[in-house]
Amino acid sequence: MVRPTRHPVSRIAQRKGGLSSADRLVPEETPVAFSYGGTTQAVMMATPADIEDFAVGFSLSEGIIAKASDIEAIAVEDHDQGVDIQITLAETERDALTARRRYMAGPVGCGLCGVESIEQALKPVASVGPAGLHLTAGDIAQSVRLLSARQPLHAETGAVHAAGFYVPGKGVAAAREDVGRHNALDKLAGALARAGVDGRSGAVVLTSRVSIEMVQKTAIIGAPVLIAVSAPTALAIRTAEAAGITLVALVRGDEFDIFTHADRIKTGADAHVA
Repeated sequence: MVRPTRHPVSRIAQRKGGLSSADRLVPEETPVAFSYGGTTQAVMMATPADIEDFAVGFSLSEGIIAKASDIEAIAVEDHDQGVDIQITLAETERDALTARRRYMAGPVGCGLCGVESIEQALKPVASVGPAGLHLTAGDIAQSVRLLSARQPLHAETGAVHAAGFYVPGKGVAAAREDVGRHNALDKLAGALARAGVDGRSGAVVLTSRVSIEMVQKTAIIGAPVLIAVSAPTALAIRTAEAAGITLVALVRGDEFDIFTHADRIKTGADAHVA
């Protein structure tokens, strides 16, 4: 884990006598450049951790590759001002890169900055299909609780998002953190792809709100259920409905709202994968 930076602050605490000096841990945020064949394709502001996962997940979510093995090599170059990820694609994947140019400098977690057309931003998502995953209300509450325990950087700084992959009966199989919510989900997607995990076997769990990009990335992972502690946008709901994804949001303990495909959430029954 990349260590946070300690920064001095002036703290106001009226009940403890007003102004005092203190230190606060803050997360690092740095430019991360994605370079394919020696040409920079995109620059994202991100937490400089789990870089290889980020490279694979970003490439998947951008449609540059279809699977982790489509990348032949990843070389991470640290520079004074940021990180450059040199990605070598298999020859058959280089045409996809030409068709998807994204010269950009994205703000924190910007998943659509630099997209060249509205059609690309709103491209249809593939259906996750009739996946046999079913979760109980207890699974929903447990997934959020277990993800909270897998957020060491957030515990220190209170300033980063997390994305996790919950498998019923096994818990949170993987989790990634980042200052950007889109980045955290890309890192998770990369981690799952590199490990050969079938996305249909579990649910994506987010600490953030749900926008259309988060649904699009969940569909690429193949997860049939998306769980979030915050609210979705109307477009995210419509996209999840079209993709066949069960969208659960506003999880507060054992209370939550199911926005789409509620049949996958069972009450009073054990979760199972058919």
